[in-house]
Amino acid sequence: MNTILPATSALASGAFQPADAARQNSAAGSRVQRQEQISEAALRKDLNVGILQASMAVSIRAGDESQALLFRTAIEGINEALAPTLGPDAIQNAMGQDNSAEATAGRIVSMSTAFFDAYAARRPDDDPDTVLRDFMDVIRDGFDKGFGEARDILSGLGVFNGAVEADVTKTRELVLQGYDRFMLERLPSSDQQA
Repeated sequence: MNTILPATSALASGAFQPADAARQNSAAGSRVQRQEQISEAALRKDLNVGILQASMAVSIRAGDESQALLFRTAIEGINEALAPTLGPDAIQNAMGQDNSAEATAGRIVSMSTAFFDAYAARRPDDDPDTVLRDFMDVIRDGFDKGFGEARDILSGLGVFNGAVEADVTKTRELVLQGYDRFMLERLPSSDQQA
């Protein structure tokens, strides 16, 4: 069985030209290249779809566990900050605590205001009222920044609503009230009455 290919038949008849071979090779190469591009594009599309599906699944699971996500990230940051003073995993060592809005606000207020004496000691020649007000500005700004970041994370996950929003908002209000009480307890009586 003899099969004569078109290029072979053209060669046998003497009608074959090198330009014909180049065109055939170029056309075949273009088809292969297009198929590779299509295959590569299809693979990229499939990969992107897979990534989006996995991201959506993670987002949905994270939405269900938004408090856990917030808790884990907060604990990691706080542990890093407390490690020099209280040792590693200080928060985990104190985990038997109440996590209600009231208890959480109380811990935030007591932990952040506990630094006042150290702050004031660095400014012994400044007016005590000014030192107190400056300290309160610093810790309020820090708290507001952390609150904003937590709110943005929860909003991004689509879970900053309902009970989550109510608990977080209540905690924020209680913290701000605690800061006001701390400040009023330390101001001279004439400022308390004003």
